[in-house]
Amino acid sequence: MSNHSEKPAHARDDWTIDQGWSDYTADEHAVWDLLYKRQMDVLPGRAAPEFLEGLKALDLGKGGIPEFEAMSDELEALTGWRVVAVPGLVPDEVFFDHLANRRFPAGQFIRKRNELDYLQEPDVFHDVFGHVPMLTNPVFADYMEAYGKGGLRSLDFAALKNLAALYWYTVEFGLIQTDEGLRIYGAGIVSSKTESIFALEDPSPNRIGFDLERLMKTDYRIDDFQQTYFVIDSYEQLFDATVKTDFAPIYDRMQGKFALKPEDVVADDDVITRGSQAYAKAGGRLAPVDGGK
Repeated sequence: MSNHSEKPAHARDDWTIDQGWSDYTADEHAVWDLLYKRQMDVLPGRAAPEFLEGLKALDLGKGGIPEFEAMSDELEALTGWRVVAVPGLVPDEVFFDHLANRRFPAGQFIRKRNELDYLQEPDVFHDVFGHVPMLTNPVFADYMEAYGKGGLRSLDFAALKNLAALYWYTVEFGLIQTDEGLRIYGAGIVSSKTESIFALEDPSPNRIGFDLERLMKTDYRIDDFQQTYFVIDSYEQLFDATVKTDFAPIYDRMQGKFALKPEDVVADDDVITRGSQAYAKAGGRLAPVDGGK
């Protein structure tokens, strides 16, 4: 989501653009393959089975950047979703409208080789590898549509920050409890080699059971690993909480503000792991190396 309001000249009214698949260079396809291999070295045993099944169902590892139209035909046959190319972050109302109509807006550029581990704006690898496999799961696919419809309704309230937190802590950085232990389903984690390990295994972050309102009043990090991860028991829990909740009273209580900091743990939390916050306290991604030398 974004507050961008100036539509690029080459974008359509709904901010979609042509993917331009034939314009990708051999090196850009090679970057996708490199990123894919790096993630598949760490995700088995860490990623949710539904994510791994989605990768397989769409054959995203067959080599090179996927062509959106062909991939969308396969995805639509499974859950009715399609992937559309956009020029970058889009306005909130455009983003919500796409989701509400089962269209996932994806960036079509791919990062440079010197940006493999950190990128400020989501690229095609984050958007397609990270997000699209979960859209093959019927319940999660329905959740994403419900989120889009709820987002359109939220435009009548001063609550976008709080609604964004819901997306951030589930779609982007969510964990799920499985019979085999905690697993990753959030796109921001599964598309990052280092955070795939950090989110599950590092002692620094909190891991807290999902609670809709608690989550929505919690601020979050956009520039580094999360200080708290929220854990769902099932995708049905996430879907039900979204479609069976009247968000208006929540928005009224929150007034578009965050009551909790990213690292906070409160009395009513279902604490799975209380983190040391050592990573954040040391400076996180910008921590000095070798004593600052």
